[in-house]
Amino acid sequence: MIGGALTRRAQELAARDAPFVIATVVRVQRPASVEPGNVGLVHADGTIEGFIGGVCAQHSVRLHSLEALESGMPLLLRVLPDGPEEIVREEGAVTVTNPCLSGGAIEVFLEPVLPAPRVLVVGDSPIVAALRSLGPEVGLKIVAAQDITDGVLAPTADDLALVVAAHGNDETATLRAGLEAGVRYVGLVASKKRGAAVIGELRADGVAEELLQRLDTPAGLDIGARTPSEVALSIVARIITVRRGGSEPERTSASVTAVDPICGMTVVIAADTPSLEHDGVTVYFCCAGCRRKFEERRELARSDR
Repeated sequence: MIGGALTRRAQELAARDAPFVIATVVRVQRPASVEPGNVGLVHADGTIEGFIGGVCAQHSVRLHSLEALESGMPLLLRVLPDGPEEIVREEGAVTVTNPCLSGGAIEVFLEPVLPAPRVLVVGDSPIVAALRSLGPEVGLKIVAAQDITDGVLAPTADDLALVVAAHGNDETATLRAGLEAGVRYVGLVASKKRGAAVIGELRADGVAEELLQRLDTPAGLDIGARTPSEVALSIVARIITVRRGGSEPERTSASVTAVDPICGMTVVIAADTPSLEHDGVTVYFCCAGCRRKFEERRELARSDR
């Protein structure tokens, strides 16, 4: 069960819209240094708060927690002291062999806590009103200029979508900002004729062709929508398609990994990952013990030359 300090920390992270994973030890096979119910919080940079096992177990928890953050889906991680070298994947579960464990095994439930994806909407129309109503029902955070203190929307690559339904009012500047910022979906609510005219204006303003090809106009899936609510539904459906990896590639913050040459464990490369330089290459290890063994073998090989 998550303790008071970690509960407060989790609440603080959630309030800041910071992504993290709640890692809960659910089963232990002795010998092991953890108890069922031990909980840790794994941040997006791999930092772990709380205790969910020794150094070697932490590497597996860190690696697959980042995977859970990328997919947005919970995952049961089984860490065994022996077994196949390959990672075994099942629906909702993954089994890894951790040769560093002291003979025991643990199972850890990884539950990602992600902020609602932000969807920026521009304009004051029935379609925007319908988007503001429908979006939260499917887990989207709808943000309009009137929701921000200075009234200025500043699209970023972290935003899932930008929908412009301003009916000709300063559309090109906002669309350009969204496209150049790398917002995953940028849609313009307009007829095909006016949409083509806006694209022409953006092209004349020097917006790159590859960016213009990402502009969706008329915005939304073609479902024969007529009413503002139906148009909003078509746009939300299009955004969900992008979010779930449909026609737009999923942007992830996939972690950089390396294989420990001593024990064969896959480790996440982070600031605190043990490493050393060897023949001009950085070699990473799961723990200081494996690094020490590598150094001993290297010195022995040099002395035999």
